[in-house]
Amino acid sequence: MLTVPYFHVTVTVPAELREVLRAHQRDGYAVLMQASATAIIELARDPRYVGGTVAALAVLHTWTQQLHLHPHVHCLVSGGGISEDASTWHPARRNFLVPIKALDKLVRGKFRDLLRRKCPDLIIPEAVWSKRWILHVTAWGDGEQAVLEYLARYVFRIALTNSRIVGLDDETVTIRYRERKTGRQRTCRLSGDEFMRRFLQHVLPRGFHKVRYFGLWHPRRRHMAERVRQMLQLQVPLKLDQPLDFVVPPLVAADAESTPPIEPLICPHCQGRLIFIRTLSPRQAMAP
Repeated sequence: MLTVPYFHVTVTVPAELREVLRAHQRDGYAVLMQASATAIIELARDPRYVGGTVAALAVLHTWTQQLHLHPHVHCLVSGGGISEDASTWHPARRNFLVPIKALDKLVRGKFRDLLRRKCPDLIIPEAVWSKRWILHVTAWGDGEQAVLEYLARYVFRIALTNSRIVGLDDETVTIRYRERKTGRQRTCRLSGDEFMRRFLQHVLPRGFHKVRYFGLWHPRRRHMAERVRQMLQLQVPLKLDQPLDFVVPPLVAADAESTPPIEPLICPHCQGRLIFIRTLSPRQAMAP
């Protein structure tokens, strides 16, 4: 986790691709996650936007409140990136990461190329590649707390929790959902067969990873992420204000009776005065 602002990016496929992804879940979902994250990283490297490699966490969701198939990817992206030579951290602008239209075109292009490599025999209408997909980019928050809130909200969410099942009998299941347009709570009554069909279509293939890391958070770049953490810590201004309980020992004359040194304000080696600046914790350890 980096102590920087973060952005939340969502990428949703059009309705024409839903059945394709349902039939090719392992390859299709993997391509969607990879295309979304790599497009964000590539566009963020442009000096006009961020100018460096960002960190990206991608989470796959496939459902709506009523359990319909709705594949989309949530991405948590760092508000800044490391330069190509790993010497400079480039922060993103406060409420801007990358342009939506450019990101939309890049995601579509990458998804198309990757899917053709994985499944060359698929026949997909050309209209899918010319229409705009649904993308959103919003500022999420600052620092580690923003990451934790994101993880709690999206990573461990499932299609349906027990608390949303409000009715159950021998033939039907009633679930509660939130209406998207109005935000009101509604209920939906389904037959047992329809409920099982809707729920089971969100069970991912065995061994499929719905959470994946890209950019600075990729496992191969852990050393780079650690370097970025140190760079960000060095940029934090030091607080040189002395604490209220800090008392500077008075200077005494040479012929006056010496007083015992006040620990730890007197160095035991050179007998010089010690001035408290800050405490270095293990995570903040760095060379002088």
